[in-house]
Amino acid sequence: MLFLRLDRSWFGRMMCLLALIIGTSSFVPTAQAFQEEEPVAEVEEASAETEDVTAVEESELENTQEMEEGAVADTPEPDEHYAINTIVMFFCGVLVLFMQAGFAMLEVGLNSAKNTINILFKNVMDLSVGIILFFFIGYGLMYPGENFAGGFFGYGGVMSLENAAGGGAYHGAADFLFQAAFAATAATIVSGAVAGRMKFSAYLIYSAILTGIIYPISGMWKWGGGYFGVDGNMFHDFAGSVVVHAVGGFAGLAGAIALGPRLGRFSESGESRPIPGHNVTFAALGVFILWVGWYGFNPGSQLAYGSNGDAAAVAYIAVTTSLSAAAGAIISMVTAWILFKKPDVTMALNGALAGLVGITANCDQVSTTSALIIGAVAGVLVVLAIIGLEKFKIDDPVGAFPVHGVCGVWGGIATGIFGTAGDLSLSVQITATVAMCVWAFVTMFGLFMGLKSFGMLRVSREEEEMGLDLSEHGMRAYGDSLS
Repeated sequence: MLFLRLDRSWFGRMMCLLALIIGTSSFVPTAQAFQEEEPVAEVEEASAETEDVTAVEESELENTQEMEEGAVADTPEPDEHYAINTIVMFFCGVLVLFMQAGFAMLEVGLNSAKNTINILFKNVMDLSVGIILFFFIGYGLMYPGENFAGGFFGYGGVMSLENAAGGGAYHGAADFLFQAAFAATAATIVSGAVAGRMKFSAYLIYSAILTGIIYPISGMWKWGGGYFGVDGNMFHDFAGSVVVHAVGGFAGLAGAIALGPRLGRFSESGESRPIPGHNVTFAALGVFILWVGWYGFNPGSQLAYGSNGDAAAVAYIAVTTSLSAAAGAIISMVTAWILFKKPDVTMALNGALAGLVGITANCDQVSTTSALIIGAVAGVLVVLAIIGLEKFKIDDPVGAFPVHGVCGVWGGIATGIFGTAGDLSLSVQITATVAMCVWAFVTMFGLFMGLKSFGMLRVSREEEEMGLDLSEHGMRAYGDSLS
């Protein structure tokens, strides 16, 4: 009766079904049971047949292996690290591209609110114009291959996967992205030095010429097999303290001199009148973005990441980069505190960037102690250089020349002092550094003065007082609340 009652419920039916399955499962023979009950004679006969079949299969397998070995011998073995090298280089290129956001925030924060749109616009165009012109002209100038016209100039044609660098270790497209990001970085350094008074059209002309011609030619001297990249003249600049930062810094100095200071920056008697930035929060955020982006800039310049040795080198480069940046920030804070009696956050921010610029040329080969020294010296130099510009009445709103120009030169020289590479020469380091800085300054100063002679360089007094957002672009970044 209990069974009948259970059977009427869903629970009871399930229990009955479970009992039925358990009961019948004891009658299902396993594979092992079948093997145990198999007659011995049948097993021996089957075994003999299996041996015959196996012998035939082994003979065929040997022939197949011989054919495959012959085919493999004719096929080149692929680089086992190709994929990881390519994807990591791509990622590092993206980090360097993201540095554009850091430069934009830093420059916006340290300038007047009325020039915000103009600065953001210039940073967008640096990257956009830079990528296009570096593709069609700059890459071929920087990597001319065998098409040299001496050790200082050559052109390899429009960028293509056939003429892209890489040597089979990574895909040429990843190399182009990485190098184009470097070119855009060199160009955008100038944006902060000329902020608040340069015509937008003039800036576009400058940006096109620097990324398309000036930077690629000096870059070729070192990285494209040019004069300073061969035995006897081997200049060491691992990731671009001089090739990228000093070139951009001296181009910025040329622009600042050609333009003259912003209205109200110096009194008629020559007294300095600082024009505070409108948003230090933006400036600090920009420096943090740049610091993070530098891990694409410096470790990414290892260019290979798949082997244990390469991975260790990348990690070590990140450490020396971090130590130098931290030392630069601390020492610039202390230096400014001693000189001005108050700790200045903008000096500390520029100090961190100064340490990053100084270590960029040598992060792969200096000791951790040397990295701290290089960053500390850069932290002092950037403060003194900012004061020096004021003495000469040169207006550089964000300290582009002190950070990138002065500390870029220091990075090139520091490599000759602290570097451990066997073929290092301090005289070569100094010679190449001076040559690249002079090249950037003279060519860019000539361009800026040429634009000035045609009235194309600087906005009018009325336009500058109004702000470039309105006078150049007809819009405001914040409405009427900030000036």
